[in-house]
Amino acid sequence: MLLGHPVLFKSLCYVDGRWVHSNNAASIPVVNPADQHVIGHVPMLEREQIVSAVGAADRAFQAWRWTPQQKRSAFLMRWHELILRHQSDLAGILSLEQGKPLAEAKGEIAYAASFIEWFADEAKRLAGRTIPTHIDGAHLGTVMEPVGVAALITPWNFPVAMITRKAAAAIASGCTVVIKPAHETPFSAMALAQLAEEAGFPAGVFNVVIGEPQMTMEALVSDTRVRAVSFTGSTRVGGLVAKAVAQAGIKKLALELGGNAPFIVTEDADLEHSVRVAIGAKFQTSGQDCCAANRIFVARPLYEAFVQRYTEAVKALKVGSAFEANVDVGPLMHQAAFDATVARIENAKTQGARITVGGNAHELGGWFYEPTVVADARAGMRIYDEENFAPISAISPFDTLDEAVTRANDTEYGLAAYICATRIDTIFQLVRRLDFAMVSVNGVKFTGAPIPFGGMKASGLGREGGAEGFEPFVETKYFCLGNLGLPLSSAA
Repeated sequence: MLLGHPVLFKSLCYVDGRWVHSNNAASIPVVNPADQHVIGHVPMLEREQIVSAVGAADRAFQAWRWTPQQKRSAFLMRWHELILRHQSDLAGILSLEQGKPLAEAKGEIAYAASFIEWFADEAKRLAGRTIPTHIDGAHLGTVMEPVGVAALITPWNFPVAMITRKAAAAIASGCTVVIKPAHETPFSAMALAQLAEEAGFPAGVFNVVIGEPQMTMEALVSDTRVRAVSFTGSTRVGGLVAKAVAQAGIKKLALELGGNAPFIVTEDADLEHSVRVAIGAKFQTSGQDCCAANRIFVARPLYEAFVQRYTEAVKALKVGSAFEANVDVGPLMHQAAFDATVARIENAKTQGARITVGGNAHELGGWFYEPTVVADARAGMRIYDEENFAPISAISPFDTLDEAVTRANDTEYGLAAYICATRIDTIFQLVRRLDFAMVSVNGVKFTGAPIPFGGMKASGLGREGGAEGFEPFVETKYFCLGNLGLPLSSAA
């Protein structure tokens, strides 16, 4: 792959403004999921190097926290501009290591940059407040203080956007960061570090480390200098992170975890529009998205027509490698994801589900799987009960709204939900009754820099994006200025 800015493809970690390898020269290969060919190697840092990165961030914090907000925002905006300038290169790196179609990758780069711009601007309004006093001769107020070093642990499905959504908020608020990207997709993180360096961030403000995953996570969260931990990934691993944080002491903690999103199509919905929205909500990133529509519930009068039209639309999806033209669905990320997909479909088949399209490994081989529709799915089937990080859809009929709500809520997860309907009373009832933190009505796109992204129940703690995105990285400090005396006018 030819890059306009070749130095963006880095094979080193970034610590304290320097590019570093492992002290013992240990490294691991990174493969292209489309063909399993090795695209490069990255170092596996030792524990003392992870600790050293925290030390660098802690030293940088002592000055960065006092850097005027206008200057912090200026650094971020230079980073934002460089990311957009090199959007095509960054998208190429992302597609090469993650497998998502190039058009989707370009969209992710723009999405990622939008968080930097948002937090650079919004931080200028990160103000405390004056509190009307109840104490004679006192002035009361609050200021927002950065918590300190933030450890950011990010996943492989959105390897650029999940970094910027966290890092921009942390850096804008005055924190410094140590980022641990997924070892499947490290090159995107390193490219972001290169551009952060070019943007002029002081050494130690932005650090990227890779090591054995469990060791690296524990080294970061157990360090007393790390005051905030933000993790995006599976609920299982999120539980391990939360446990490690609890054992290390009291820290700020944000968790963006798994999902099992319901997609409800009511009797009054527009059928063709519902099919288009459902396709978009399911198959982005080959279904490897925590917000993907995993369980599609359709009102019985529309059910068979929906299954037919949805099946036709899924048949039309093009499967291929990221750099082919007009590709809709890429490969799964790794062998474990592929094996889990095969097992879920076989489980559905043995329990009598209808496979209306797909249901097999794709003829391209490797980790490609056919876009699949499973009709008549029900509780007890793995494809219904579990989060499916794959291009496979489970569809079920329902008879009443009460039934749809009960079945939609019957999951440990509570991240995203979708509704297709036209009656406002139906829409509003579903919005309020669904136990999910984010509800999208009649559309696919609902995320973005200004909105508070996050989940309920087993889908996480805290929010990212929006004004709420600062919360993991700041503390509210209250002050009381006492003994100020009486106003001159009162003393006369």
